Amino acid sequence: MGATGEKFEQAVSIMARLRAPGGCPWDREQTFDSIKPYTVEETYEVLEAIDERDFAQLRDELGDLLLQVLFYAQMASEEKHFSIIEVLDGLAEKLIKRHPHVFGDVKAETSRDVVRNWEAIKAQEGDGRKRSPSVLAGASPAAPALVEAYKLSSLAANVGFDWPDIAGIFEKLGEEIAEVKAHLGEVGNLRPAGRGTAGSGAIKPLEKLRPELEGEVGDLLFAAVNLARYLSLDPESALKRTNRKFRRRFEFIEQELRKQNRRPEDCTLEEMEALWQQSKSLGDQIQRP
Repeated sequence: MGATGEKFEQAVSIMARLRAPGGCPWDREQTFDSIKPYTVEETYEVLEAIDERDFAQLRDELGDLLLQVLFYAQMASEEKHFSIIEVLDGLAEKLIKRHPHVFGDVKAETSRDVVRNWEAIKAQEGDGRKRSPSVLAGASPAAPALVEAYKLSSLAANVGFDWPDIAGIFEKLGEEIAEVKAHLGEVGNLRPAGRGTAGSGAIKPLEKLRPELEGEVGDLLFAAVNLARYLSLDPESALKRTNRKFRRRFEFIEQELRKQNRRPEDCTLEEMEALWQQSKSLGDQIQRP
């Protein structure tokens, strides 16, 4: 057994010891359901480390994510469902079966060809779930909405249901914005009900319009996801990047105001907007407090 195998065996043994009688009380009381929130958290921390290109952090976060796999496999083994060996066997079998262009005689000249082959194989397999005639079966409704939208549009595009050029997506974005405006036209020019910079979501449209507006804003977001896909961008990473940028700029406003012994709620929107523009001009020079 090589060094990698030995290290993996060691990790599996440690996990089993933690769950065994006399092991860690916290680890022993965990269940499949109690661990789920940590799995989501660790996954996003891996993505954050990748976005930051912090490879020391990525190394640690990948270890934390692997821990989730070991945890689930250990609990499944205890309940006689499957073992970590079966997980690894299934993974190896799946990788070989879904890469016939590497391990077989199927041809795939481009990555797009690979994706088409992969989706066709998954459809034939049923991917371990009940077979579905829909090409959209590979998009799990349990995924976050942004991820599901990206997957749905990608699967549809793989069978030709897509805009012939990017101009069509811009037209769609304009159409969806116009529809939102049309619905808002019934109540006039809405303004925030409370204070807030860059919009705080305090606008209160008529309750009867809420279902229609939710639908139209959803359509607008879906069109934006399609734009990201068309440009070969990950919408989740794109939005995360904007979130970090907003956080950095707003924290700059707070930092500058603290120097004056003031808080955002003590300022006018114009004062905060001036600091916001200053933060934009400084760009990446801003250090988060």
